[in-house]
Amino acid sequence: MYLMHHPYALDATLTAQTVHELAHRQEIIDALYRFAIGRDLKDEDLFASAFTDDAEFDFRPVGERIGLEFPLMHGRDKIAAIVLDPEVRLDTSHTVTNCRVRILEDTAQLTALVEAQHLPSADHSRHLLLKNVYDVDLVRERQRWLMSRVRIENLWYTGDPAVITGR
Repeated sequence: MYLMHHPYALDATLTAQTVHELAHRQEIIDALYRFAIGRDLKDEDLFASAFTDDAEFDFRPVGERIGLEFPLMHGRDKIAAIVLDPEVRLDTSHTVTNCRVRILEDTAQLTALVEAQHLPSADHSRHLLLKNVYDVDLVRERQRWLMSRVRIENLWYTGDPAVITGR
């Protein structure tokens, strides 16, 4: 009963709204988690579940920073085919932190820091470690949030940029 009379206590309506918004925020962040763990586990279905059919994935700013050229990728299938290309044998680990979410009805914006370690599958003595800022637009499809646009900027990196290309 103490909370009911506390000056900062929330009424039941606000609490329900807060719980609803927190659930949406978690689902929005989960889209980025599905992308990251799908990439790390090489799970195409999980990876693809993060994107809309017509998604745009822009890794070009990272490429410019590390001296490599990457295409602007359009469409969930094309993104998955390039990022999960079995010919590029990489072991990766992505860590997602510092997520900020802004919800606008059935769209949302997400900004997060993602640290991405890349190692050639056959030679873990080489690596490329990236610290990136992800700028993501999302749309709600039923109860699931999907990424419609992802733009990645690099803050810093260490290691050999050629690792990311499988060389």
